Amino acid sequence: MTNSVLTATQSFLKKETAPGILLFAAAVLALAIENSWLYWVYDILLSTPVEVKVGALEIAKPLLLWINDGLMALFFFLVGLEIKREVVEGELSSLDKALLPVIAAIGGMALPALIYAGITWNDPVALTGWAIPAATDIAFALGILAVLGSRVPVSLKVFLLSVAVIDDLGAIIIIALFYTENLAVTSLLLGGIGLAALTALNRSGVRSLTPYILIGMAIWVCFLKSGVHATLAGVLIAFTIPMGKTAQDDHSPLHSLEHELQPWIAFLVLPLFAFANAGVPLAGLSFEALTSPIPLGIILGLVIGKQLGVFAATWAAVKFGVAQLPQGVTWREVYGVACLTGIGFTMSLFIGTLAFDTAEQLNEVRVGVLVGSLISGLIGYTILRRAFDQKGPAFEAKYSKPTETTALSSGSEPAPQMPMAAATSGTTAVSDKRMVA
Repeated sequence: MTNSVLTATQSFLKKETAPGILLFAAAVLALAIENSWLYWVYDILLSTPVEVKVGALEIAKPLLLWINDGLMALFFFLVGLEIKREVVEGELSSLDKALLPVIAAIGGMALPALIYAGITWNDPVALTGWAIPAATDIAFALGILAVLGSRVPVSLKVFLLSVAVIDDLGAIIIIALFYTENLAVTSLLLGGIGLAALTALNRSGVRSLTPYILIGMAIWVCFLKSGVHATLAGVLIAFTIPMGKTAQDDHSPLHSLEHELQPWIAFLVLPLFAFANAGVPLAGLSFEALTSPIPLGIILGLVIGKQLGVFAATWAAVKFGVAQLPQGVTWREVYGVACLTGIGFTMSLFIGTLAFDTAEQLNEVRVGVLVGSLISGLIGYTILRRAFDQKGPAFEAKYSKPTETTALSSGSEPAPQMPMAAATSGTTAVSDKRMVA
């Protein structure tokens, strides 16, 4: 009995859909507990004070903020590793390959933000959440695509992944520029010195991860105390991790670390974040509540802004000859993927915690994100399923070969080396010269 349960669990964890299912289950569990007689357990758990003190250094936060500021820094660290890999040797390594997803991602960030801003323009407080619907949840979006199985063209998966990675980069920049206040210059300066030290280690050819981890932890503390959101430290530290390979070692430190972190992020960090942030009381929820500025702006931004922004930007880029449509992909499939980018969930909830601080506002954010993400996922899945049903077996056999998934879509497989138009053996040899900061 025990062996059969263990085997079934291992089989589930190897599926591409597993991380998305766990995220969904964690959100449902949080909603169920928050709307049951056990709601007080959920609230007390997340407000439990956790304190770390070393000499004069003290970090005291409720458990919720340790998850949002601490564990999510690991998520952003993994995102940083993926961004660096894609820029150095993946789908973002050259202008011709990166142009279409970059344009699509920009459209998919700009239009949702404009829609939200238009709805909340007369409410300065609500307007601060303009970036919430501009985000995409990689795990959920790729998880839904994985449900459709081998019929999905590899080029469509690569397109969605590339758009999502650029989307994450955009979210990181937005957080740094618009959700940072009350800077402590001394702490920020110390964090900068730490980053300079990691850069020097990289340039000196140090490949052991130990100094990067130890100095990285100190940088995280500095950013936490500086007023700059601590999760940004994760991204910047990731950019300093060595990526070049050697004759003695087939795997670079970046690839090895990315592979090791994948299951922890996919199966622990993100589900914990979803559980801690998705619990919203539904008692008294009405249609009027959904039409208040914050949830309405988020819902329309995710459902309408995302799909129209990504699709229109992609169409314009192809129409005017700036870029080409991925091989084997139809316009209906592009539209389906554009709808999937409206699944904001994790990143949207995270930005919401930075934009607002009252319980009422955060509940409105959660409702808007959950409703908007659910609608976007259902529309995208329906469109893609019908599109694939119309394709013949011969077309699927030609363009829908199996491929490895990204780090955030499955924790059981190593990070992919995305198909490249022209790969050269010298790419990784010069990788750290191109992106080390």
